[in-house]
Amino acid sequence: MNSRDEDSQRKKISIDRRSLLFLLSLCLCVAAVNLSCSSKPTDLRTLLPADSLVYLETNDLAAALQPIIDSKAFNDVATSKPDLSALRGVQLAVAVSSFETSEEKLTDEHSVARIQPRFVAVADTHAWNWQAVEFAKSRINQFVNNLYGGDAKLGSYEKFGGTYLTWAASDGRKAYALILDGIIYFTNDETTIEKCLAVKRGEAHSMAKTGKIPLSDVKTLASGYVSTDGVAQIAELAGLSFATRVSDEEQVQSSVAGILPQLIRGAVTDISWTATGHSQGYEDQFKFGAPSETGAVLSETFAPASQINQELFQFVPNKAHSITLYNLDKPNIAWRALLLTSQSKVDPFAARLIGGFSNAFAAPYGVGDAELFLSGVGSNIVSMRADDQGEKPALIASINNNQTVRRSLSPDLKPDKAASDVLGFEVIRNADTMAVFAGEFIITGDSEAVMACIQTKSAGTNLGPSNVKLFRPRNSAATLSFENEQAGLIAALLSEKKTDAQTTNTSTITETRFTRTAIERITVSDFGLIGLLITQLDQ
Repeated sequence: MNSRDEDSQRKKISIDRRSLLFLLSLCLCVAAVNLSCSSKPTDLRTLLPADSLVYLETNDLAAALQPIIDSKAFNDVATSKPDLSALRGVQLAVAVSSFETSEEKLTDEHSVARIQPRFVAVADTHAWNWQAVEFAKSRINQFVNNLYGGDAKLGSYEKFGGTYLTWAASDGRKAYALILDGIIYFTNDETTIEKCLAVKRGEAHSMAKTGKIPLSDVKTLASGYVSTDGVAQIAELAGLSFATRVSDEEQVQSSVAGILPQLIRGAVTDISWTATGHSQGYEDQFKFGAPSETGAVLSETFAPASQINQELFQFVPNKAHSITLYNLDKPNIAWRALLLTSQSKVDPFAARLIGGFSNAFAAPYGVGDAELFLSGVGSNIVSMRADDQGEKPALIASINNNQTVRRSLSPDLKPDKAASDVLGFEVIRNADTMAVFAGEFIITGDSEAVMACIQTKSAGTNLGPSNVKLFRPRNSAATLSFENEQAGLIAALLSEKKTDAQTTNTSTITETRFTRTAIERITVSDFGLIGLLITQLDQ
């Protein structure tokens, strides 16, 4: 069976990232041309429709990209720093108006679902209009042709009081641009330009009228917003995408695809994002708006514990790919609240499924009853993943009630005397999972991951103090993760990657806390969400 046959054995979701990332590509193209006129900054929110599902903006492209260019990780692998001077002061916003789905048949039984966002990118170049026109006819034209395989035909004429450009590829794909007063409107949906012009004339409400996106301050590098309708549509797409990954069984896929959107829509009202500079690179702040009743419950039950038991980290290998600390005053109460809240957001059938399968999340850790386990351990629980695929997890916790913890573990874990004699700790295990009672601690999960934890303790090769101090007691959860490919991908796109460049490790710390109105996540990383979008271009 060839790879295509294997791939067609189940449905897939293929999101057209290239279309979604026209915005960022346009940013990169601007660097090749010098747009020299200047004017006062434009309030980009006043140019785009209020009913946009997703909105992103930056008031200075150069400033938004500068932390990447200045980072040690980038300079370790890039041949040179790109010149961002042409981007200085260029403003750009993007709005997604809808998501269109189509189905491409592979066989009589299998198909590929394709999802394409309809968007418009608006760039205020602060240049003379003729300069913006020349830029669009050269650089944007070059970009579109590269994207469409080199056969996109360019058309140019006067329309809407400005210069109107169209591109048509042989496979039917199209793109459009209007250049008016030095502003470029670029889209894959012709009707979006007309909507923007209606906003400009005051005939339709703008994003500024929604009050959801405050004016950026001088520290803000970029910001974004996902509306309630946007959350609902993205939830549907997420349900389809996640369903194809969790199982090959059509019935399971159908259940997941139905339940997940209900959960997301019920728990999240909207999403806002801001990016600011940080000594490490970027600080991204996300706020997931929550209904008042949900926020009240989660903020109370997910209240953080006052102290962190740092002894747990003596078992965490310094080469772990990700480490999450759950810091909860009452972990079992938080778990119960999460289940009850989730069940309240879905229909009765889905609620029963959530209750029936709730312990499946704990199964990879050798835990049969999650709530019972959480009632027998301390306030701090460390989840560690030994591999980058997430297939080798382990949990580390202090034991408050030994008998409760033992009763919570999977019944198929059996004593292993030989392993107990070698390690000096009590070991119970099955073919793939192991639980070790190491004094006042329990380490349980994938056998290889648990062994790595035990060996780390004895060898003293645990997570260093500088990393441990990143886990602060004010958060309900925090995740520290490492990767070594992103710097090379970004260098290849923004500059050129050194031929002899070694892999460069970068880290990300994400803190999560709950308030009565939102779930807040703050992420500090070398490249931020902006860098993540850049790496998607390579894919």
